Amino acid sequence: MQCTDEEIVAFFGLSTKTIERGRKVPRFSDVMEQARAKGRVSVRRNLFRLASNGNVAAAILLAKNLVDYRDVVAEEVSGPDGRPIPIESRPDLSNLSDEELEQLKDFSDKAQPKRSG
Repeated sequence: MQCTDEEIVAFFGLSTKTIERGRKVPRFSDVMEQARAKGRVSVRRNLFRLASNGNVAAAILLAKNLVDYRDVVAEEVSGPDGRPIPIESRPDLSNLSDEELEQLKDFSDKAQPKRSG
């Protein structure tokens, strides 16, 4: 059933130390790994059965995990009538007051690199 070590010790009323010590014994470790391998085979067998019977989710899961199938979503963004999206390269300053324009000019002057010479 692919139980975790914590689930195994809880079910059998053991301590985690017991499992840890057991894993150091080759026979115990081999038996545990064989049991987990059989469990994985059982899960895979059931998954194949589901996919073969038309379960789309099972088929997708197998494809992604066994044959590296990946979902690819291509997005293309366009402007009106499929044309490029217009991008204004210059901001519209027509709504700024004279004071705001002067402040903007001051900021712009300060941001310009100083020329040496």
